[in-house]
Formats: sequence, C-alpha cells, structure tokens
Amino acid sequence: MFTSKKHFTTAIIGVLITLSITALVLSLVKIEDVTLPPTVKYGVVFDAGSSHTSLFVYEWDSDKENNTGVVSQTLSCDVQGQGISSYANDPPKAGDSLRECMDKALKVIPAAKQKDVPAYLGATAGMRLLREQNSSAADQVLAEVAKTMQQYPVAFKGAQILTGEEEGAYGWITINYLLESFTKYSPKAHMWLHPEAANIFGALDLGGASTQISFMPKGSVINWNEASKFMLYGYNYNIYTHSYLCYGQNEMLKRLAKELIVESSSGTQVDHPCYPKDYNETISLSSFRTSPCTNQSDSRLSLGVGNVTLQGRGNASECLAAIRKLFNFSACGQRQDCTFDGIYQPPVNGQFIAFSAFYYNFKFLNLTEGQSLAAVREAIEHFCTRSWEDLSSSYPKENPERLPKYCANTNYILTLLLDAYKFNETSWNNIFFQMKVGSADVGWVLGYMLNLTNMIPAEALTQVKGHIPSLWATAVTFISLTLALGLAALLLLLFM
Repeated sequence: MFTSKKHFTTAIIGVLITLSITALVLSLVKIEDVTLPPTVKYGVVFDAGSSHTSLFVYEWDSDKENNTGVVSQTLSCDVQGQGISSYANDPPKAGDSLRECMDKALKVIPAAKQKDVPAYLGATAGMRLLREQNSSAADQVLAEVAKTMQQYPVAFKGAQILTGEEEGAYGWITINYLLESFTKYSPKAHMWLHPEAANIFGALDLGGASTQISFMPKGSVINWNEASKFMLYGYNYNIYTHSYLCYGQNEMLKRLAKELIVESSSGTQVDHPCYPKDYNETISLSSFRTSPCTNQSDSRLSLGVGNVTLQGRGNASECLAAIRKLFNFSACGQRQDCTFDGIYQPPVNGQFIAFSAFYYNFKFLNLTEGQSLAAVREAIEHFCTRSWEDLSSSYPKENPERLPKYCANTNYILTLLLDAYKFNETSWNNIFFQMKVGSADVGWVLGYMLNLTNMIPAEALTQVKGHIPSLWATAVTFISLTLALGLAALLLLLFM
C-alpha cells in the first residue's frame, strides 16, 4: 500500500514538473514582434530677420501623422545684436552672434540625439536686400554662418535665403497648424482627425523689410503665378501668397523720410507730420545709400554728405496722406483684383491672423482686443496729436527710438490693410492681432519646420523580438503554482 502511494505521488510530481517545463518552453518559444513607443526627434531653426535673429527648437514623435510631424516648440532664444545682414562688412561676426543661442539649444536636446538633429537657418528680407545690393557680401555672411554651425554636434542642413512667397506661405502653415485647422486630436478615438469643417485662417506678416499676405481665396479663381501648393496631413492646400519687398516697417520709414526731404524746400529743416510735435531727429543723407529701397537715383535729391533734421508736427491726416504716396495705387486702374504697383490679388476671404509688427504696434496702442475700425482710427488719430513731452512722460519705459514712430507705423498699417489689401468696415472684424497661440510663437519658422518634416522619412515603429506580456504573465503564474504543488507533493512523499 505504501509503495503504491509512493509511486502515485512520484507520478504526480513528475507530471507537475513536466507541465512546468512545458509552460516555460512555450513562453520562451512564443516570441512575437513587440512595438516600442516612438522616439522623440528634434529640429533647430534660426529665423534671420532684417532687424534681429531668433532661434527655435522644435520636437515631434518619430511616427508621423500622414507624413507631417506633430511639432511643438521647446525653446525660443533671441540672438543679441542686429540681423545677420548688418554684418556685411564683417561676416565672421554673423556666425559668432549665433553661438549663445546654440549653446542654450544644446542644453535642452539630449546629448545622445544631437548628432541627428537637423538644423537650419532661414534668412528673410534683410538678406534678400543685401543680396540685391551686394551678392558677394550676402554669400560671405551665409558662409560664415555655415562655418559656425558646422562646429556644433548637429546635422546642419544649410543656411538659405527664403523667397518672400516662401516666408508668407510658411507663416500661413504656422497659424493653421497652431489653431488646429489641419488636424485635431480625438481623445475618444485616440488618434488625429481632420476637422470636418476646418476654419482656415489667412496670414498677415509685417517685418522690417517686407510684408506678406497669404490666404485661401474663395472658390478656385486664382492666378497660379501667385500661388503655393502644400500637402499637409494627407490634404492638398492651394493658397494665394505675395510678399512686398521694401514695404516692411523699417524700410517704409526710410522711404517716408526720403520723400519728405525730397518734397521739402526747407533745406536742412524738414517737417515730419508723423513724428510727435517738438520731436527732432537728425539723419545723414548718405544713410539712404544703405538700402536698395532708398538708393535709387533721384534727381530731386543729392545723396551726398550732409545732415537733415526732421521736425515733428504731429498731424495725423497729413501723416496718412504722406504714407499713401509711398504706394502706386494708380497702377491698378479700376481693377478690383489688384493691390498696388499693379500686383494681382483675389478678394480677401475668411479670417486672418495679423502678427509680427502688425501685432506689436497695435498692442502698444491697446488695439488688439477686437476694436471696431472706427475705434482704431480714433485711437491712432489721438495718439498722433500728442506731443513728444507728453509721450515721453507717459511711456518712460518705452524705447525712445521706437516711441516717436508709432504714429507712422499704425497709419501705415491702416493704409496697407484698407487701401492695398482692401479690407473694409465689415471684413476688418475678421482680422485678429496676436503673436502667440498657446506657448508657441506665430511666424514662418514653425511652418518651415513643419514642412521640412516631410523631407525626413517617417520612421516605422521600432520593433524588437519579445514576449507577449499576457502570455508571459500567464506562464509565470502557472509555473509558480505547479512548482508549489510539486513541492507540496514532495513533502507529502517524504513524510509518508
């Protein structure tokens, strides 16, 4: 009897051990591909504008949505000094100016990823003007920038001068990306979806040397010489975009000063209707030679050595009239599909985001809260009548070089938007002045980075050989139980 029980118990132990070994082998043999989470990728872009340069660091997951990465801004850094075009006479300083911001960028990008980080520098209207004036100097500046960037452990892809149309189109992409016009994330579906009735916004950009307008015209009527085509998140977009070189804020002020001097017969004392009363600014006639926008030969003005003092008069209506003379509206004749200088533009359509200098000037006058056109006009007219003493005491923290120019800048914005682009009392309410959406800056740079992710091959989700978690857990549990039962049977056998 004892021998029979012993044999039975031994048989049980053998069966349990066999089952344990079988489960272990099966768990090891049943290996399948296991998908790992996507890795984070980074990109670095320098925005080399006419008056200053900024750096932006972006990041996105490697599993892209319909070939367009879901990009977010990680860092922004303002480069000290003027724009890189100001270093035409000393190109190495253009490269050196970027170092401080690049050092900051490397602090937010993991060291292990830096060698694979694509880095770009896009230069806009300041460098476009320098290239017109002195192409070899422009090339030297870009070469020094590249030389500096190649010293950093990133995948530098080059420094290039963007066309005005590229600048405008990328600004349009940025706005609609940030406002989720292209795609929205659905927590319920756990995926990105294309909005059924997407509200596509237009873009209005005002820089130091150029200004851009970009939007989707109503219907399909468009002059394809002024169009840009994009595919984003699996959808095609055709937009109208145009850039006006020499119509940026800083170049407008230079052109305005030149015209006032040319038309004046007062010699070295010239009235400036846009400057505050009792404000004086002395400028050198030779300064007009520094830009192609004011360096054209003009028999009415000798661009020799000499100074002229601009005397502020604070006259809003005369300021507006002087600014309108900077535009050649007569070149359009009776055409409604024309802005100025004979440039084609379909009628403005939809809502617009006005950023950069559009925003900064209106923000200073507290005009970014959706005020009516009548209220905007009244506020600008009132500001233009204030004396320099009044303004200086009211805005002690404002840059004294910038403060006297707000009257001219805001009147210029009104002329550009109303007379050139043909917004009116009704469509004015479709313009929103803002510089940020969430924590991201509005501008062409994010759109540039977003579009460039199409050039970076979408990574397949990384796969490794591994155990299916549910099978592995089941096997471990079964093995533990069978071993425990086997141990119990063994103890029972010992004490029988």
